[in-house]
Amino acid sequence: MKKFLLLLGISLLFVSLSGQALKELTVEKIMRDPAWIGESPQSISWSPDGQKIYFQWNPDKADSDSLYQYSLLDQTTSKVSKAERASLPLKGTYNEDRSRLLFSRHGDLYMMEVASGEIRAIALTSDSERFLAFHQNGQDIFFTQQENVYQWEMKNGLIRQLTNFRKGKEDKGDQKGSENEEWIKKEELELIAIVKEREAEKEKRKTAREAEGPRRPKAIYYGSDNIEGLEISPDGRYISYRIEKDSKANNTQVPEYVNASAFTKELRARPKVGSPESSYSSYIFDTEADSAIALSIDSLPGVRQAPAFLAEYGKETQLDKPKACIIYGPFWSADSRHAVAVVRSQDFKDRWIAKIDLATGLLQKLDHQHDEAWIGGPGIVRWLGPGTVGWMPDNQRFWFQSEASGYSHLYWVNVETGQQKALTKGKFEIYSPQISLDKKAWYFTSNEVHPGERHFYSMPLEGGKREKISRIPGNNQVTLSPDESTLAILHSSANRPEELFIQDNIADSRPIQITASLSDEFQSYSWREPEYVTVKASDGEKVHARLYRPTKPTAQGPAVIFVHGAGYLQNAHKWWSSYFREYMFHNLLVDMGYTVLDMDFRASAGYGRDWRTAVYRDMGGKDLSDQVDGAQYLVDEYNIDPKKIGIYGGSYGGFISLMAMFKESDVFACGAALRPVTDWAHYNHAYTASMLNQPQDDSLAYVRSSPIYHAEGLNGPLLICHGMIDTNVHFQDVVRLAQRLIELGKDDWEVAMFPMEGHGFQEPSSWADEYKRILKLFETHLK
Repeated sequence: MKKFLLLLGISLLFVSLSGQALKELTVEKIMRDPAWIGESPQSISWSPDGQKIYFQWNPDKADSDSLYQYSLLDQTTSKVSKAERASLPLKGTYNEDRSRLLFSRHGDLYMMEVASGEIRAIALTSDSERFLAFHQNGQDIFFTQQENVYQWEMKNGLIRQLTNFRKGKEDKGDQKGSENEEWIKKEELELIAIVKEREAEKEKRKTAREAEGPRRPKAIYYGSDNIEGLEISPDGRYISYRIEKDSKANNTQVPEYVNASAFTKELRARPKVGSPESSYSSYIFDTEADSAIALSIDSLPGVRQAPAFLAEYGKETQLDKPKACIIYGPFWSADSRHAVAVVRSQDFKDRWIAKIDLATGLLQKLDHQHDEAWIGGPGIVRWLGPGTVGWMPDNQRFWFQSEASGYSHLYWVNVETGQQKALTKGKFEIYSPQISLDKKAWYFTSNEVHPGERHFYSMPLEGGKREKISRIPGNNQVTLSPDESTLAILHSSANRPEELFIQDNIADSRPIQITASLSDEFQSYSWREPEYVTVKASDGEKVHARLYRPTKPTAQGPAVIFVHGAGYLQNAHKWWSSYFREYMFHNLLVDMGYTVLDMDFRASAGYGRDWRTAVYRDMGGKDLSDQVDGAQYLVDEYNIDPKKIGIYGGSYGGFISLMAMFKESDVFACGAALRPVTDWAHYNHAYTASMLNQPQDDSLAYVRSSPIYHAEGLNGPLLICHGMIDTNVHFQDVVRLAQRLIELGKDDWEVAMFPMEGHGFQEPSSWADEYKRILKLFETHLK
């Protein structure tokens, strides 16, 4: 790709979207359909020959995104026609030598010969097929159809069924009757010779038929449960599966009052935290032995250890049997000699990486990560799942990510000796690691430069010096070309959304911009690059934050603190925020004389294990005190009037805003809580139980952490906004809090309900209405 760097006249498709200049910001203008900003490219992929980059884009403001392509040969960007799009082999899986690409389209399987571009259909059926893996011979493939595994043999096109999983119970035909019936049957066979002879002949013919016909896999019945997690060894001998016994937990219902039927409907939503959970058991089916064995976690250290908090309630922390776990994998070495499983406890506190004894099914520990809060972090997965794992090229070492050091880093463990090694270390985190095609290096993204920057790195396979390849500050989301010579980069900065760049895979080589998506109207306003500051918390920790200030601030002026959602999310970063509407709103507030602070408080992503888990069993603790410390920081450093500080946020940010108004009313003059959780006992299981345990087990944590228990502290103006068809944080949360506030005799609060909105608003009119109310709140009480 070096020729691109020599071409000053590279073809860059600029899109000029006409519109009036933004002479001044208003809520109505910034809350329009986001298409007014210009629509960034997304979903980047490469052609198998590496000559084209495909991406979704909508520069023409069509009804939906269209597929575009950038040609590296002639440096042009063009829209892909429907006919061409229908024949494209987009994202798929390569075999080991990358000579073949397997992909799916409309639920059917196809294989492409990369050198010739020839595409061959493998399975065209009304049922959806899912590709599992290439056979280690690089030609045959394994795939699933419904609940069974099949092998497609390339040399003759034969499809061979490898498993025979069946729902329901086996009909054996000779099931025993009552004691009386069995006695009479026995008597009949003993008394009537011809009956006995015919029964013997029938059994003989059955045996002969089975011997003459082709060998079929043994039927395995799994009753009324669910079968999932089908995986296969590269040689095709072993097939693993997992049986889920559904707990049949009660799902909640969300009323939908406004719809085309004009009748109230019930939207099916999630169960609540603490509801019964599904249980799981895992097996490996040996196709040669035609039999299955159950995987056992009995020998894993700590598998009988209950969470430590239970001791506070006088409960035993040592269990008689292994606690509930889910086994993921196996992950097979390329030579099929070794199988490794990732085991996650359903109390969220343990992850084991274990070698599987294929003869006995016993799992043997290779690594154990335990956290009395919850296991999580980049590449580890918070809400169960195997995380990012794989095999080193020698097929003896298994690599994974771990927070053992306090930050998510890259490790390997030797499955034969148990030896471990950390490949990266430091106060930063690793994202999306992968091994290079030549097996000599790693590629990954890291925030080593700054917690709010993401760059693409390479590193020798055995660890060592990390080389930063991307060069532009912000976020660099890299998709490597098939030969790994070129980077396709989705890059954004704090005040500019994503654009597509290409760059040679050489450290600090010059990136070339391919798209320019922003409208003239958006570019007519000078969007602020926030200041990046650190706020010293009361416990001495440094909280990273974005700061927005007027050019000529007024002494003793007003300020607003914004609280991002999700909890475990990062927003004080140097790239375009998913909270882009709030970002524009903050620019409007600054134009009106406000100072705005946006902090990555405790529980936020990007800062390691201790930061992530600081809210365990006490949400509304350090995550709230960080907001209080932020308010004091504004007073001390920027001469803000301590009586003119407001707070707002949505979802988790709405929850914190409620806690701020209920517990810190002397700090915050007013607050707006958008789609807030008001009682954590009514939220979902995976998110809440990981942070607060189950309400029936740890009621104290729920009382500490739920705003509804602290509502008596409300002393200032409070605005609550909520979508009525929110199937994530239910409108019921706000209804229950409203009743609590009524019973407490509180006056200065109001609820704005949005009948046709869910957790994330869809309609510009709803966004505008909500933010006009927020602005009015601040203008009324902070000025």
